[in-house]
Amino acid sequence: MIGQDPAPELPVAAHADRGRPALPAPRPDRHERARHAQAQALLEDYTELIDDLIAATGEARITDIAAHLGVTHPTATKAVARLRREGLAQSRPYRGVFLTDSGQRMAARARARHRTVVDVLVALGVPVEAAESDAEGIEHHVSDSTLAAFARFLDRRG
Repeated sequence: MIGQDPAPELPVAAHADRGRPALPAPRPDRHERARHAQAQALLEDYTELIDDLIAATGEARITDIAAHLGVTHPTATKAVARLRREGLAQSRPYRGVFLTDSGQRMAARARARHRTVVDVLVALGVPVEAAESDAEGIEHHVSDSTLAAFARFLDRRG
């Protein structure tokens, strides 16, 4: 009401008393890791695609990048500008986009992560097409320790 102090905030545990489950303790590190992975996912997807296009056709044009990722030309242009700022790519007028050494390393790491995730999913019985699709999201969010466990699992099976 006007002129009255707002109701005091209830402690987290008090919510459970009202029929709601208590919230877990704050874990900002977990969310920070997810946000970082999401930001990295974009860079990794672009560097991997640029590397693939260069290997297949000798160049990576913004038009081709946009078409392969299903984004607009301006969206691809902005992403490539970010890659340049991050030191992962170079672009030349009328020549397309090229990866720096750092960009090539990122593309190779992303490709290896993707392959490992796909191989684990297939080993678990997931159809190859579904494994390829699912790996596109998982590969960017799986931790290095989980990825190492995946590799050990695959080594034991091989």
